[in-house]
Amino acid sequence: MAGSLLPVGKAVLRSRQPSNCYAFNADLQHPKSIPILPLYKKRVKQNNTLNKSVLLSPLVCQYRLKPVSALDSDVARPIDQSSEDLKSSKSFKQWDSLTAKFAGAANIPFLILQLPQIILNARNLLAGNQAALFAVPWLGMFTGLLGNLSLLSYFIKKRETEVVVVQTLGVVTIYIVISQLAMAGSMPLPHYAVTSVVIACGLVVNFMNYFHLLNPVIWRYWEDFITIAGLSALPQVMWSTFIPYVPNTILPGAVAFVLAILAVFMVSFDICSLYMWLLLQG
Repeated sequence: MAGSLLPVGKAVLRSRQPSNCYAFNADLQHPKSIPILPLYKKRVKQNNTLNKSVLLSPLVCQYRLKPVSALDSDVARPIDQSSEDLKSSKSFKQWDSLTAKFAGAANIPFLILQLPQIILNARNLLAGNQAALFAVPWLGMFTGLLGNLSLLSYFIKKRETEVVVVQTLGVVTIYIVISQLAMAGSMPLPHYAVTSVVIACGLVVNFMNYFHLLNPVIWRYWEDFITIAGLSALPQVMWSTFIPYVPNTILPGAVAFVLAILAVFMVSFDICSLYMWLLLQG
């Protein structure tokens, strides 16, 4: 009866049922106006501040900003515990002893190479044949002497006893040949005098350092001196070998001398490390 009272063609109204679907409102808010975004931005800002405080902490800054000295690159540092175990192993000690014996045996070839020249020069001097000694170029002998002295300083620093003996023998034998050339007049006397002073001081300084009797500051000055002398003498000697075809000038040695002083100055004050650090930071 009641159903008959409903108008024909009219749909039955039903109550609103809950739904699991999300309805989108036409009045969408701008993302900046959503209340949760300020909280997210605040959290991100706090995280950035925390990361910056950690990265710029004194410990991290001290680790990152500390320059590395270029002079300490040749100091032996163990990489890990395995390298220390290798050095203390029996096989390593055996190989180390074997290589030391071979290095000590190198004294025999050095003597065989230099003794004939020394004996021949002595015979020519005793016979009054000084002209025969002019066939031996004193510049080449001087370069070899300076090279042996530089290597002697290097191996003294490394405490390589066998190699030190070999280099000392090389310095002494070459100096004997140079002395014979100076007696014959092949080598100018002023050059021989300066060479003698350098060799005498070099041997004294090196062996005082070997027996821990030398101030480290003096050893540092000696290293700088031998570096400048070696870098200056080598280009000049190479230039002098072509003197018949090139002008007789000291320009190569002078340019090398200035560059050597500049290089030693930069290494002494760690300018190279500071420049590289600034380059990486910039």
